[in-house]
Amino acid sequence: MGDLIQPSLSVVIPIYNGEADVEPLMNCLRAQTYPRDRVEFLLVDNNSNDNTTELLREKITDANSEGFQFRYCFEAEIQSAYAARNNGIRAAHHNIIVFTDADCRPRPEWLMELVQPLADEQVNLVVGEIVGAEGDSWLEDYASYMDVLSQAHTLAHDFAPYGQTANLAVRLEAFAEVGLFRPFLTTGGDADMCWRIQQGGDGRLAFAEAAVVEHCHRRTLADLRSQWKRYGRSNCYLHELHGIPLMGEMTVQNVFRGLIHWSVKDLPRMLWRWLWGRVPAIAIIAPLITLYCGWFRYEGQVAARLPEEARAVEWMGAPMDQMMAIEQVAAQVQAQNLPSQVGSGLGAMRMDAA
Repeated sequence: MGDLIQPSLSVVIPIYNGEADVEPLMNCLRAQTYPRDRVEFLLVDNNSNDNTTELLREKITDANSEGFQFRYCFEAEIQSAYAARNNGIRAAHHNIIVFTDADCRPRPEWLMELVQPLADEQVNLVVGEIVGAEGDSWLEDYASYMDVLSQAHTLAHDFAPYGQTANLAVRLEAFAEVGLFRPFLTTGGDADMCWRIQQGGDGRLAFAEAAVVEHCHRRTLADLRSQWKRYGRSNCYLHELHGIPLMGEMTVQNVFRGLIHWSVKDLPRMLWRWLWGRVPAIAIIAPLITLYCGWFRYEGQVAARLPEEARAVEWMGAPMDQMMAIEQVAAQVQAQNLPSQVGSGLGAMRMDAA
């Protein structure tokens, strides 16, 4: 333990209508091996309308009476997990900001493992691993079998590596340099933020594989459909913001070819492997579920349009009314083709319309 670094941390977690998650989440946070006096947990209620608020206040009071540092924050102005995270970043007391989500269950060594790459001062982004929490439904089995949320996928992105906010640490100075999350963005904000930091050229991204959070996967087809439509919207938004390629067209012919391939090749092969105990039963129908997910991902991409307000990057210390006023001025300058000097006095509270 003597060789491990233990910097002070601010852990930011947005919560919306998460009454079922409050107790198990709090139990995981209280079980962290990280020194209590070096970490604060900021739980940001994004204007919940169930019992989340009352449960959070009750559990926070109990935890703080035992020497923990939990703080309740409230974000009601914008219904967005990214706006809630920005709220937490502004309230943070420490220079290293750690993110996870309400439906995640961090393992006890999570924080200790996640911060170790920050011993290198050139590292300003650390990505931890995400695995599926133990479930009892076939869709949860599928998500775990396919490692749907593994950071291996995001770290291998063709455009640039990034980490999901379910398990991510960022130095505060990186936010000061490139801005906070786009508060009106509803998906894709973690990739956008990580890419902006890396494009700034000041610092590197590191992977802490042993820093693990378990994620509660979708249990119904409706929830799975919603998840993959959101991924499709993310594709569209990141295409408009960063120019990444869009997902290829998904047609009925694609689906038909996929079904033929499954029935002729995948089904007999996976049946044989399952009979010999080499794969779980879910592997037999996994290609069918993947087709289902791909169809709705494409549907989400086609239907999405990036709202103009979602181009706005929030900056440290910039109130929202000032931000939107700046955005309106910038739009007027562009529309009237006025000299660029008109907006030069906006200083640090500028907007990025990537």
